[in-house]
Amino acid sequence: MNQNRRDFLKNTAIFSGGLLLPAYLKSCQAAETVYDIVIYGATSAGIIAAVKATQMGRSCIIVEPSQRIGGLTTGGLGATDLGIADAIGGMSRGFYQRLREYYMDESKWKYEEPKIVGANDTSWFFEPSAAMAVYQQMLEENRIPVVINDRLVLGSNGVNKRGNRITSIVTENGNEYKGKIFIDTTYEGDLMAMAGVSYHVGREANSVYGETLNGVQKVRTHNHIIPGFVDPYIEPGNPRSGILPGVHGDDPGKDFEGDHRIQAYCFRMSLTDVDENKVPIEKPQGYDELEYELLFRNFEAGETRVPWLPHMMPNRKTDTNNRWGVSTNKIGINYEYPNGNYSIRQSIIAEQEHYQKGLMWTLANHPRVPKNIRDEVKKWGLPADEFTNNGHWPDQIYVREARRMIGEYVMTENDCRRITIADQSIGMGSYTMDSHNVQRYITRMGCVQNEGNIEVWAGGAYAIPYASILPKRNECDNLLVTCAMSASHIAYGSIRMEPVFMILGQSATTAASMALETNTELHDLSYPRLREQLLADQQFLFPDTERFPPLVPSSEPLKERQRLSNEPILENGCVVKYFD
Repeated sequence: MNQNRRDFLKNTAIFSGGLLLPAYLKSCQAAETVYDIVIYGATSAGIIAAVKATQMGRSCIIVEPSQRIGGLTTGGLGATDLGIADAIGGMSRGFYQRLREYYMDESKWKYEEPKIVGANDTSWFFEPSAAMAVYQQMLEENRIPVVINDRLVLGSNGVNKRGNRITSIVTENGNEYKGKIFIDTTYEGDLMAMAGVSYHVGREANSVYGETLNGVQKVRTHNHIIPGFVDPYIEPGNPRSGILPGVHGDDPGKDFEGDHRIQAYCFRMSLTDVDENKVPIEKPQGYDELEYELLFRNFEAGETRVPWLPHMMPNRKTDTNNRWGVSTNKIGINYEYPNGNYSIRQSIIAEQEHYQKGLMWTLANHPRVPKNIRDEVKKWGLPADEFTNNGHWPDQIYVREARRMIGEYVMTENDCRRITIADQSIGMGSYTMDSHNVQRYITRMGCVQNEGNIEVWAGGAYAIPYASILPKRNECDNLLVTCAMSASHIAYGSIRMEPVFMILGQSATTAASMALETNTELHDLSYPRLREQLLADQQFLFPDTERFPPLVPSSEPLKERQRLSNEPILENGCVVKYFD
């Protein structure tokens, strides 16, 4: 162990009940402290990155802008978006192996009998508190310092640079964190943006990168749409009465053209039907019935399904996601979130929370909701043993996309389909190219419709290149970006999964440590040496071309593809026929 590593461990703080020991900041943030690696964001990617840094003998610190660590993995997203499980290796897989070990302890099964969870040596389905326990254990084992509730100063004063190198970052609490290499592991890409790195928000036109699934998708959107004719006006048939909340009257744009819109957010609710552990979701203060008029009309137009997707987790809990035409996503309120200041973001988060709590109360209680749906929703409430510091409500909104870096290499649909296979892989993705709806508009036929949902199987695992987490050299040469990495909207829809973020966190730190060891710039790092180290660390880098051949976009006419795949036929945005 080198001397820097010994000195680092002397000043390390350990988590205590999810909070830092109060003496930590004063003792650890000496003016002369220069960390090997400064990690901004205690998401899954950030935690894995820090653990890898300590394992490689590097001094590091995690600076987390919120009160909670673990991002979405501890924030309710317990139904892991896998794609192909065998594409997940390294420390990412190790996290899910630890979860399996966690559930092997019979004392953890409080509300149902112990059972095997997961396949082989992993558990892909888990409670938020289980993920938190595992992450805290990992941080404690590696004595990793983490500062919470310490947000980056937004704007040019938040990042100090000398030339194209970051020297330190500055937070609203007045702390300055100096480092040799920085890793942005936030969903929003705040450090990246404040460092002057190029990025994009919204959907690119298909023509930008030679794609077929990007841009506005009025014709292709076919899941999570409104299946019946729903009038958009407060007084049905009267445009002068105003438009219902949740619907906009703007031009939705031309198919396949780019726009500023991003896919909708929600909270991944943890719910339970165990009476002794259940907290009812009350009608929120300021509840406005008109907010849910679209929901009522959707039922009255023929919708019969419960509008949610409750994945079952251990101990009779759920990870509940958006589903069908009107559900937990409040479509269209988040366009300002990526570039918004903290006040704007908090306003969007509060609006989403208010809407989603009101939706749950409405589904359980309102007489215009079909009785069978009310009866089902009434069974569920918030678990009393989850999110105890936030009224049992998740404190991490699901940021499905925000800023996306325009780095040394931009991943596109063609990479996901393996029409293009980039060099220098640092991990693999494999999930469906998945975008939730981005807008709810008025069609030419005068009905309400959703737009933006795309769910297209990539055809197998694909490589994620090192250059996709590197900013352009002339913009910043000592920064790596994991969660806001360089990808088009539709490619990011596949990459944006928690296991992949962990993979990128590990690989980013491995690259950073090797660059420090060899006194090499990140952009000049020897890939053969990096590849050798990643493979030694059980990262999976290259897809099996025999099992997963490149998937070429279909040339069949759209309606023929719909007929074969049981998709609905849309005319001017309204469903005119479902194929049985």
